[in-house]
Amino acid sequence: MSQWIYIGLFFIIGLIIPIGAIGAAWVLGPKKPNPIKQTTYECGIETVGDAWVQFKAQYYIFALVFLIFDVETVFLFPWAVKLGQLGLFAVIEGIIFILILIVGLVYTWRKGMLEWA
Repeated sequence: MSQWIYIGLFFIIGLIIPIGAIGAAWVLGPKKPNPIKQTTYECGIETVGDAWVQFKAQYYIFALVFLIFDVETVFLFPWAVKLGQLGLFAVIEGIIFILILIVGLVYTWRKGMLEWA
């Protein structure tokens, strides 16, 4: 039971630190709103008309697919470094992992999510 105490403490501290930081920023932060600070600011250019513009979700999907495959290569790096020292089970797991990535890439390619139009 004493092992679970450390997990509980870690969980509680993991909640207290971010909540405390957000609370401190809210309490100690300056609160002096004025009309100039409330205006919409975009890259130093005055906005003309409505600032709410719809963007295609495909740009975000493209970025997310890139991020997923980029992070997955980080998981493959340690596996590739120790490939000569791994047993057959670890090699098969790595191959299955790569095949899952390939299936995901083919799926996104066939759905047209990688087309930049």
